Amino acid sequence: MSNPARLKRRSEFKAVAKGVRVHKPGFTLQARRRDEANEAVSGPRVGFTVTKKVGNAVVRNRIKRRLRAIASEIHDEFDSATDYVIVARREALGEPFADLGEELRQALGAAGAKLDRPEVRKRA
Repeated sequence: MSNPARLKRRSEFKAVAKGVRVHKPGFTLQARRRDEANEAVSGPRVGFTVTKKVGNAVVRNRIKRRLRAIASEIHDEFDSATDYVIVARREALGEPFADLGEELRQALGAAGAKLDRPEVRKRA
């Protein structure tokens, strides 16, 4: 099981925020296809965000660990030319692991469908 590459810079997170969004009970998935300038990067890149509204540092880190584990488990389903940001909600902590994984699979499918629409490609 390998992990997808990580987004680390604020500018990368802000770029992905301009893409499509898919809302689920445990998180919001943001996705944006990389432009040709970033062709040197191969494979999907994933970033995780948990705001302070969700809880203290212990709670936020537990949620991030759960989301990272799910992302590494289903890394084959991420599109290789796309950057993703998972913005967690507090519900991600209490939701069963399998349900959270299924939500992520559904969100990836919905984001891929939205990214393939011509009007989205023009706007980005």
